[in-house]
Amino acid sequence: MSQQPATEYDVIGVGFGPSNLALAIALDECARRARLKCHALFVEKRPHFIWHGGMLLPDADMQISFLKDLVSLRDPTSPFTFVNYLHKRGRLEGFINCRTFYPSRLEFNDYLRWVAGQFKDLAAYGETIVAIEPVTAGQFVTSLRVRSRTPGGGETVRLARNLVVAAGGAPHIPAIFGKLADDPRLTHSSSYLDTVDTISADHKAINIAVVGGGQSAAEVTVDLRGRFPNANVDLIFRGHALKPSDSSPFVNEIFNPEYTDFIFSQPGEHREAIVRNFRNTNYAVVDSDLLDQLYRLLYQQRVSGKEHIALHPRSEVTGVVPTPNGIELETVDKFDGGSRRRAYDAVILATGYDRDRPLSVLEPIRTYIQGSEPDRNYRLATSPTFRPHVYLQGYSEASHGLSDTLLSVLAIRSQEIAESLLLTISRRELIAYA
Repeated sequence: MSQQPATEYDVIGVGFGPSNLALAIALDECARRARLKCHALFVEKRPHFIWHGGMLLPDADMQISFLKDLVSLRDPTSPFTFVNYLHKRGRLEGFINCRTFYPSRLEFNDYLRWVAGQFKDLAAYGETIVAIEPVTAGQFVTSLRVRSRTPGGGETVRLARNLVVAAGGAPHIPAIFGKLADDPRLTHSSSYLDTVDTISADHKAINIAVVGGGQSAAEVTVDLRGRFPNANVDLIFRGHALKPSDSSPFVNEIFNPEYTDFIFSQPGEHREAIVRNFRNTNYAVVDSDLLDQLYRLLYQQRVSGKEHIALHPRSEVTGVVPTPNGIELETVDKFDGGSRRRAYDAVILATGYDRDRPLSVLEPIRTYIQGSEPDRNYRLATSPTFRPHVYLQGYSEASHGLSDTLLSVLAIRSQEIAESLLLTISRRELIAYA
């Protein structure tokens, strides 16, 4: 039996999270306006749409306004706004009565899933892309062969004239914990809700370590206290204190889409200085309301005389030893040099994500990529013989600013990429008709 030829797409997206979901909307809108056809597909390794499923904690709110949804900053009349979602769900009046700009994380995930459901024909769920290979004709690379592994273990091959990589960050596992990567007693916060039920506290005073000093670490610590009242939770972090995120209005302007132009126009050393100066808006910081909640929990412990949560600032993990009785952590106070050793029944790493360029999946075409950063429209520079355009979403913080990994610029960035893609498609069509 002859093998069926691979289906060719104008664009294939790697991942179908908020970034590529926003792109799906923008491509549809821009193609309709330009009266072009854009054959797109988004390949997502998860079996269905979900956004940070491991941290959809029941009491966690968004830290960004609902107006920074998938489309509102570009087109507030779009049917895909968060406001229209509320209207369709019959909750608009109720949300207004809540008097907040910050919906729960659960509700915002439901909004994203509601939008994704309207683009389900463009998504291939449950597939993991394993290779992206050049397809050549003479001396030119004309398209990309995208190989993905299906849930049943088979392989699907498709062709892409263009590629958009938005696979998100990989959980960061500090090197000292690397040898325990397969130990079920160790988990990253990205999988917290998927694994927390394996911690059996019952009425035992088990010991749990949370490593990290940012938002996720604080959220997990508070959640553990509610789930396992008898557990002892140690929050281990390197800073002097848990620090609040700076969400004041003037500082928050760095997340405005037009700030991307300013960042991109700066020389490299200026970009680094700007990102470093504003790191307290996004890294190793905690929402002020959550800090208040955690502080009240600690104060109530002092009132009751029963300590179940302990903070360990200035602490560096210097030793990790798996034992039958738990994972033994050795920590050192970075200032007085004092050391501490304790065994834990569970260790949760709230240590963030790695967002290096996705070179593993792009390795077969790496020789065609020129330069170390994408252009203003997020497209990688490639050699003259390489015709496909390759775009990155969420990997350009160093060149485009702190907002690149956040929701703030989704509406505008997706339009910029969509317009760049459709310009390529229209040129191809003109050549075909010539």
